[in-house]
Amino acid sequence: MRILLITIVAVALLLLAAYYWIVDMPDDARPHRPQTQAVDSADLQGHVRTLAVSIGERHVGTIAQLNKAADYVYREFELAGLAVRNQTYDAYGTQFRNVIAELSGDTDKLVVVGAHYDSVPGSPAANDNASGVAALLKLAALNAGQRFRHSIHFVAFANEELPHGETDAMGSLVYARHARQYGKQISAMISLETIGYYTDAPNSQRYPVPLSWLYPDRGDFVAFVGNLRSRALVRTAIASFRRHAKIASEGIAAPDLLRDINRSDHASFWRHGYPAIMVTDTAPFRYPHYHTPRDTPDKIDFTRLAQVTAGLNHVLRDLAGGSR
Repeated sequence: MRILLITIVAVALLLLAAYYWIVDMPDDARPHRPQTQAVDSADLQGHVRTLAVSIGERHVGTIAQLNKAADYVYREFELAGLAVRNQTYDAYGTQFRNVIAELSGDTDKLVVVGAHYDSVPGSPAANDNASGVAALLKLAALNAGQRFRHSIHFVAFANEELPHGETDAMGSLVYARHARQYGKQISAMISLETIGYYTDAPNSQRYPVPLSWLYPDRGDFVAFVGNLRSRALVRTAIASFRRHAKIASEGIAAPDLLRDINRSDHASFWRHGYPAIMVTDTAPFRYPHYHTPRDTPDKIDFTRLAQVTAGLNHVLRDLAGGSR
């Protein structure tokens, strides 16, 4: 009997410790403060419509449209007044490029904000991932002309989606490998991945087992996702977000064995030893139009996308050391 009691207590303590390390996050998940800075949702809608409607599918099978999307991002970065460059690379006989806008800081540390601009074949990809690119462009425009302690790179990545995802043709992997090769001190990376769909309907949110026991069943929040090595970044980022944002948020810092936490560009940075997180509406665990022809701009909640972007702007400024 004594052994059984000790076992039960030990298991309970282990579960409590796991909850603290993986799920517990600072401050309240539901917003209780007024958002301190608004973002114009019309700008976000314009970017999404250009990528998903005017350009449409953008992948290796529609290489001209993929390049049009890269050109559009490049021009928008330039219009914001940022220094812009292409990081070109060859893969499987085709040339691809990441588009990088740079904001120089006072130290050698670097904060990276990224979003992939490609789509899966057969989808206009308004949410996955024109929504992320729209937020990326808006964050760049909001911070152009500011001076921060650490440098910031705003990066639009090629080839996150299949058939190139998780291969050497993946743009974020090219960027992260180059950064490690040249000794770049990336202190934080934020991957903006499918961030435009929200619903208040009960039972609209699903999770990988066993996370459904720990998180809400309504898809009305944005998620901050990291691995155990990026736990400090997850907690710092979500604490900053919750101090300012008008939308609910949930966070997780889970073992890499939970396969679904690896599904975006942030995982390329994990592979090279950098702290990184994904910010997402949880994509297939909520969005019924994921990777289909129905992923169109009318499915996106631009009001809440703007709230997420405004909250992320505070996160970015905090991670970069504040404007000077």
